[in-house]
Amino acid sequence: MSPNPDSAVRLALEGEMTIFQAAEIDEQLSKAIHDSESLDVDLASVTELDTAGVQVMLVAQREARALGHRLRWVGHSHAVLE
Repeated sequence: MSPNPDSAVRLALEGEMTIFQAAEIDEQLSKAIHDSESLDVDLASVTELDTAGVQVMLVAQREARALGHRLRWVGHSHAVLE
């Protein structure tokens, strides 16, 4: 994670966001959400996204909202946009 000029913390996810990585990514996102009131998650290096990955994203969004934190998904790769 690295600070962003607009005071958001940036977390870059890389590789696959599939059922095989879902638990690990969920844990990583949850920690980042709790550690920062403003988080940008960079998806530019995501190579594959399945429904489990989408579910992790939705849970993270709900978690951030429940805490009153801001979460943005940025830098969408081709795999994410499909």
